Amino acid sequence: MTNPYVPLLVLMGIALVLALGGVGASAIIGPKRYNRAKLDAYECGIEPTPLAPGGGRFPVKYYLVAMTFIIFDIEVVFLYPWAVDFATLATFGLVAMLAFLALITVPFVYEWRRGGFEWE
Repeated sequence: MTNPYVPLLVLMGIALVLALGGVGASAIIGPKRYNRAKLDAYECGIEPTPLAPGGGRFPVKYYLVAMTFIIFDIEVVFLYPWAVDFATLATFGLVAMLAFLALITVPFVYEWRRGGFEWE
């Protein structure tokens, strides 16, 4: 009788060999014709400026929108299993989900108070 984790370890080994082999092969086989345009940072075809007008800082709203996306994406991922198996989870599932929703409300209220939902 063999260990049930052997196929998983073999698969992980094959994946590692393929990943490292692809990176190595591209470094060896790939073209090495560098020029100024290829070495510059990509800015959607616009010449990059030495210093952004606002001092190079992103506005806080950018991070608030990113945080909102992450928070609600995680919320939906956790709500699916609860909704699918609601009858089996019974009271424990309801209490756990209410606690989760209460915890997820804290960053939502924080972002609301910071003005993340107001657009100019």
